[in-house]
Amino acid sequence: MVVEFEMTSNFCPECGGTTISIQERGETVCRLCGLVVGEKGLDVSHSGIRAYTKQEKDRKERTGCPISILMPDIGLSTIIDRTKIKSPDLRRAAKWNTHLTWEKRNMLIAITELKRIGGNLNFPERVKKAAIRLYKEVFKRKLLRGRSINGMVAACSYFVCKEEKIPITLQEILDEASISANIVKKCYKILVRELNLKSQHIDPISLIPRYCADLGLDIEVEKEAIKILNNYIDKSSICGKDPKGLCAGAIYLVAKLKNKKISQKDISQIISVTEVTLRSRYKDLLRNISFTL
Repeated sequence: MVVEFEMTSNFCPECGGTTISIQERGETVCRLCGLVVGEKGLDVSHSGIRAYTKQEKDRKERTGCPISILMPDIGLSTIIDRTKIKSPDLRRAAKWNTHLTWEKRNMLIAITELKRIGGNLNFPERVKKAAIRLYKEVFKRKLLRGRSINGMVAACSYFVCKEEKIPITLQEILDEASISANIVKKCYKILVRELNLKSQHIDPISLIPRYCADLGLDIEVEKEAIKILNNYIDKSSICGKDPKGLCAGAIYLVAKLKNKKISQKDISQIISVTEVTLRSRYKDLLRNISFTL
């Protein structure tokens, strides 16, 4: 009962005087005897509620940005303003404090490249965070010696996209990455082998809505193409077959049956496959699937 009185009453339990709250220190003290009634109080004035006036903005001013794994130092480093330091020794110490270690410099390069690729390809935030966690594990195991940072970042991004079932292909990542395809493929093999990861296959069904939207096709074509691919996957293996080729063949097959005026050249250019691959997958779908429209 005494604890409850101390936490809820506005009077001092020792002398009976009134108490005041000191928000700067998070304490509640007595005006008369100075007894600290409560400490480590929560600062509710700096909540995440939006501020609409200047007074609210000043009251909700924060001391720094929130921590994030997408920052080299997770947002915990302190930047010292050297212009206000008069002592030359302290100024020299502050200058050396700004020097980055090799680990922080490596993370800075990797995170910058990941943000650039992710921004151009509209990666979800969870994909960026998972990719940088995977990259940190690679760095911890010292797998980056003699290998490209940008290549490993692209490999981590591609693996996470497949794991999270994001409809982004390797070719799209290679188009945005500032590194050759052979280096990225080597980094991907090392990533999967050394970390004992299970390589996922890109689900061609997840690519259908995107390609249908790019080609300007309606929802009926999209539904029928998904149905055709579902039947094909149930009856035969897609191992070793390009998911984009399967999408191109299914979309062309449905468009032809629905009398949509779209050519093989248009589909191959949008999906980035050759017309030979498109026709090959088209013939496979005709041979192996029995469907009803």
